[in-house]
Amino acid sequence: MREEMAIREATRLSSKLIYEVIRRDGEEELERPTRSLVWSGVAAGILISFSVLGEAIFRTYLPDAPWRFLVENLGYSFGFLLVILGRMQLFTENTITTILPLVAERSARCLAAVVRLWSIVLAANIVGAFVAAAFMTQTSGVAPDLLATINGLSAHATGFSATEGFVRAIPAGILVASIVWMMPSQNGGEVTLIVIFTWLIAAGDFTHIIAGSVEMWVLILQGELGAYPAIFGFFVPVLAGNIAGGTVVFALLAWGQVKDEVEAED
Repeated sequence: MREEMAIREATRLSSKLIYEVIRRDGEEELERPTRSLVWSGVAAGILISFSVLGEAIFRTYLPDAPWRFLVENLGYSFGFLLVILGRMQLFTENTITTILPLVAERSARCLAAVVRLWSIVLAANIVGAFVAAAFMTQTSGVAPDLLATINGLSAHATGFSATEGFVRAIPAGILVASIVWMMPSQNGGEVTLIVIFTWLIAAGDFTHIIAGSVEMWVLILQGELGAYPAIFGFFVPVLAGNIAGGTVVFALLAWGQVKDEVEAED
């Protein structure tokens, strides 16, 4: 009996089991009350700012050496650790979590539920990002030299052309979806998983809509970025790229590998 239990514990979760875990999680998310989604989304928008702050701290205080770039990007993981392990509502996680129930059910009811959740969470994340950016720029809570570094990071993150911002957002969407897909099979390795994949987003210079929204608001609040370039040069292209990576690429590929097994049981 003990040997059998040890074998079961050591056996990796199959793709079908991972799919089922995420699908059920997605169904629960789709049924959550609006107020819960709003508060969780605002909290995620605020907490994700620690990714920007963490990266800025490393860049500000580490010596100017060739290896600094690789180390400073570890700071980008801080906000994601807070949000993901804290089970906050982050829009880019929902691009896979809530899509799996939709591709399985393929109903107007489920589509309406996904649109509702996406709209609420995205808006709440953006509000939270605004609050965090306002704290950074409108109070004395962040040291001047640190704020100067945040401004530099923000100018870089929002400075891509619309096309490049879209293309760079696709890998970020895939990587965040990969975290969601791999989390059920982790047994104590969640922190390492999140750190590695979010470090790769920063080190690869990919664009993330919510962390990037903190940087967007930082520049807007200081009069360094106008509304039109913020919306159409950064926000819309990066949002579309994250959705394309997390939903069109990763979620549909994930569904494709378990589709026959799932439908065979129906």
